[in-house]
Amino acid sequence: MSDRVWIFDTTLRDGEQSPGYSMNLDEKLKMAEMLDQMGVDIIEAGFPAASRGDFEAVNKVAQQAKNAIIAGLCRALPKDIDAVIEAIKPARRRRIHSFLSTSPLHMKYKLQVEPERVLEMVKESVSYARQHCEDVEWSAEDATRSDHDFLCRAVEIAIKAGATTINIPDTVGYSVPEEYGRIISMLRNRVPNIDLAVLSTHCHNDLGLAVANSLAGIAAGARQIECTINGIGERAGNASMEEVVMSFRTRQDLLPFETAIKSELIMPASKLLSQITGFSVQPNKAIVGANAFAHESGIHQDGMLKNAATYEIMTPESVGRDRSDLVLGKHSGRNAFRTRLVALGLALSDDDLNAAFERFKDFADRKKKVSDDDLILIATSKDGLPEEHIRFVSLGVKSGSFGPQEAELELEIDGKRTKAKAGGKGPVDACFKAMRVLVPHDNAVLSNYELKALTSGSDAKGEVNIRLAELGHTYNGVGVDADVIVASCRAYIDALNRLLAGRHAVPTKKAN
Repeated sequence: MSDRVWIFDTTLRDGEQSPGYSMNLDEKLKMAEMLDQMGVDIIEAGFPAASRGDFEAVNKVAQQAKNAIIAGLCRALPKDIDAVIEAIKPARRRRIHSFLSTSPLHMKYKLQVEPERVLEMVKESVSYARQHCEDVEWSAEDATRSDHDFLCRAVEIAIKAGATTINIPDTVGYSVPEEYGRIISMLRNRVPNIDLAVLSTHCHNDLGLAVANSLAGIAAGARQIECTINGIGERAGNASMEEVVMSFRTRQDLLPFETAIKSELIMPASKLLSQITGFSVQPNKAIVGANAFAHESGIHQDGMLKNAATYEIMTPESVGRDRSDLVLGKHSGRNAFRTRLVALGLALSDDDLNAAFERFKDFADRKKKVSDDDLILIATSKDGLPEEHIRFVSLGVKSGSFGPQEAELELEIDGKRTKAKAGGKGPVDACFKAMRVLVPHDNAVLSNYELKALTSGSDAKGEVNIRLAELGHTYNGVGVDADVIVASCRAYIDALNRLLAGRHAVPTKKAN
């Protein structure tokens, strides 16, 4: 058998079915262009019969595609197949992808059709599709919960009718790797004409096993994997393309398979999808998560500084990332601390380094994030940093569509409580203007303000990140609260404390 594995990307179809992940036409075209550039073999561009918008999107992707085969999904209905035929017509290379349920549960309750009639529908639909396209894929929906004898009959009929690819979906993410591999092996051994078609995997992640099941299917003889960028898809998602591709590249000893994917475009593709959908991947997501190449543990950082292979099984550059990150926090060691200070232009004596490291540990115990500005001040201030000259006490705001918006802010400044009122173009603006009344800092400019929800629901906690710039220096602040206006104030106070501490620090030139 060939060691070449075909990558069938369904980000634009199954991925877009994720709640909240719908894309407009321009967004689909941008994503499709990226997938084509990456070397995706087959792009499933949508479900043309689902809506006029989906038909148009598939048609435009078909017009745009330069290299990839463009596929459209359809039910085992002539009108669905006709919609795909028309939608993919402009593509240089075309595929019709038809599906029909084969499990007893789906046939009884979803299709409400007898098994023998299902087999007839497989023959009729695949034959009709093949009359209009040489490349026809047939999927046995809910295959992993299907009777094996019936599944073998359905697959044999589909191939006789003209299917060139047979997809075995784990539609509800029910299977486990050993079982899924056995199903692929069983089909290869029992279906007499199986050598006339490519076997494909389509695994969902309900038990967190989508990638593992897909790899088990390849090991058993499948040669196509259906997957998505960032693993998006119905419910818990699909097999993640980046994880599949990098598993092959990293473990050639056990997985000696090749794809046409340009892995250096994995990170750009992941970021593009996040920008389009507005959904970021979780920090610990394999390959593309923010922490995938980040190290905070002192033991890990020391190993990384000596040889990156001690704690990284692939290079960040291989997936399109700039570098690994040694994140300084309470678990970091002296070696990483010294290395970062040198990069910032600070070379300390052993005694000064030891003292600064103790201040750093104390500070890191109190704060989750330690910025470069913090490190400079820690290294140059004998008292550590930043002292909390300003503390939040209380806040009252007047806001809404009927202005004016006002804020009454109370702070504790060097142990003394004081209040101020101010108006603004919104409650946050009013709060920040009240802050300037209480703590004058005319030369400082608010250069960045970001708000994000840390949890879901109407009672979600908000995290605000702001940046103050003064005389060429920047100071970051973070605030968290269930009230986003309070979170904004806390973030501003955090940055302002850093700014005040920075005014007294030894001037330092940062290294590039």
